[in-house]
Amino acid sequence: MIAFIVGGTGSGVGKTTVALALMAAFREQGYIVQPFKCGPDFLDTGHHSAICGRTARNIDTWMLDGEANRAIFERATHGADIAIVEGMMGLYDGVGGGTDEGSTAEVAKLLNLPVVLVLDAANSARSIAAVLKGFESFDPELRFAGTVLNGVSSTDHYRMLQVAIREVTATPLLGRIPRDSGIRIPERHLGLYTSEEQCSPQRSAKLREIARDYLDLSPLLEHSWCEPPGLFSKMQGQVNPLCSDSPRVRIGVARDKAFSFYYEDNFELLHECGAETVFFSPLTDAHLPPDLDGLYLGGGYPELYADTLSSNQQMSADIRSWARSGKPIYAECGGLVYLGRSLATLDGKVLEMAGVLPLEFEMTPHLVQFGYADVKFAADCLLGEKGTALRGHSFHCSRLRCGNLPTVYQVHYSLSGQSEPEGFTYKNVLASYIHLHFSGNPEVASAFVDAARRLQTPEVRA
Repeated sequence: MIAFIVGGTGSGVGKTTVALALMAAFREQGYIVQPFKCGPDFLDTGHHSAICGRTARNIDTWMLDGEANRAIFERATHGADIAIVEGMMGLYDGVGGGTDEGSTAEVAKLLNLPVVLVLDAANSARSIAAVLKGFESFDPELRFAGTVLNGVSSTDHYRMLQVAIREVTATPLLGRIPRDSGIRIPERHLGLYTSEEQCSPQRSAKLREIARDYLDLSPLLEHSWCEPPGLFSKMQGQVNPLCSDSPRVRIGVARDKAFSFYYEDNFELLHECGAETVFFSPLTDAHLPPDLDGLYLGGGYPELYADTLSSNQQMSADIRSWARSGKPIYAECGGLVYLGRSLATLDGKVLEMAGVLPLEFEMTPHLVQFGYADVKFAADCLLGEKGTALRGHSFHCSRLRCGNLPTVYQVHYSLSGQSEPEGFTYKNVLASYIHLHFSGNPEVASAFVDAARRLQTPEVRA
């Protein structure tokens, strides 16, 4: 199998544009392409999935250990011809300044992947060769499969950059992305617009055209990934005891333009534990799907659709009734906000939400407690017993304005160094701002499914 990782010299240099162009080009040539994204990202993965026709997965060396990341990579690449991993931030940027922990470089070494390095050439001449030489020599354990220059202004500009680069490296120059190519995805407060809003046949066609006209794919077809022996079969042999004889449960998952931030591997772990995921839309559906045993409300952009969510009173009533009955609900970030009483937007509106939790939220102009987070359960809860530990991340431009509920998390934020109680509980509801990756501790998926199973009707359990 052909596999490589798309890294950059920094954030905003065009990694996503290059990764999508490569994905589109290989798809056009008939290859089955499996996409991945380094780090805690839900937006790029949506665009990857739309281009490749296969669900993108997240690889994260801070939230997950090496074995879990390798298992995710190997499971997802089954049946694929090419795996393309888009990195995050700069190639060597991680959680600290002294090591490569949590970086794209760490992922490349973990999975033994060569790097396609993206450089922003918009305002560069010969100096770009010095940047490239520095990146190539910084960590001798890394291999480089090629370089792509983004933002090149003209053919003459590209020729000058070619001459400079060829003086310092034998790494293939794969080509360029022209300045103002028309394929840049617009951004807003949490990053890129979602794939539902921006992915179109015209944009996919433009990506393929750019790749045909300006990129040389042939050097990449010479780099293969060597599979570590035995790991995948070892992981496949680990069967969750809940899967065998226990009745299946149906977990309703809110999934639409307002709620789209999910790790696909969370769903897979739920399935392995005996759950069927049933998608529904709080935006457009009048009622919850029938015969559910649990609810999972992920993150997203409820603030962009707050008017519609507020006006869908019947769905709100269904979810309030569900919560009062004691059936389990797990909510993250946008799901937490939706379960509250109200949301105050930046333009001064205060809109009613589902009203499950006695909490009121407000939007903020900047990110709040952004970054990775360690979570430890301070008490037994929907996802496990007291003392359970796993990692996640915080990624939101809103905050709790008023209200109070018991909490079951103790959260430590990696960037700020602050700690606080979190994880709000009400009856059998657990809601938090933290996005958790269940692969960091698969027992939490088992606990959620088991809680839903315990509350099934006697007829279903029989």
